[in-house]
Amino acid sequence: MLKAKDADEYIAKQRAAIRKNPECGTSHYNLAVALLGLKKYDEAETHLFEAVECSPSLAEAYVALGGICLQREDLDGCLKYNKMAVKARPGFSEGYGNIGFVELQRGNIDEAIKALEKATVFNFRYVQAFANLANAYLIKGRLEDSIETNLKALKLQPTFAPAHNNLAIAYLEKGDYHLAIEHCDQAVELGYEVAPEILKEIDTHR
Repeated sequence: MLKAKDADEYIAKQRAAIRKNPECGTSHYNLAVALLGLKKYDEAETHLFEAVECSPSLAEAYVALGGICLQREDLDGCLKYNKMAVKARPGFSEGYGNIGFVELQRGNIDEAIKALEKATVFNFRYVQAFANLANAYLIKGRLEDSIETNLKALKLQPTFAPAHNNLAIAYLEKGDYHLAIEHCDQAVELGYEVAPEILKEIDTHR
């Protein structure tokens, strides 16, 4: 994380680069990222629009625009920009991960699975995408797929609490109570707020 003084220096450097070459999409993008760090969303958005105008294939800028939309609770906007990101760069895992997340929020589970499977194929270290995909499988009742995907997430990051929570639910539904208890306890230990009804059901099997 940039300290305030460092951030100011970095921003000044990017502004100077833009003055020198206003058509450089990367400089606009770099400036926008620094401004986002300072929560200056409106100015960051302006520079992100400049970035994609100068460099239409700058997928990261579309993802950042999607992030600003999410900040404003605009799921439609977030989805739109992430779709533009994967169009600009097919195989851009972060864009697919975000599309999957939004579709999951909207209850479009099949669309979410499609996008999240792509995200995890293009980036096999994308922990959050694995966890969201496992969650989508769980909703569809695909317990084995959900368990396998959560275990992949934990292989990448053993302390990733949402995966432990998802595993507790999946094992509970499967009737593997010993494993359900084990993962529920780990989720709680890691500070995850497990749903009260899950905790209650887990306790009946201790």
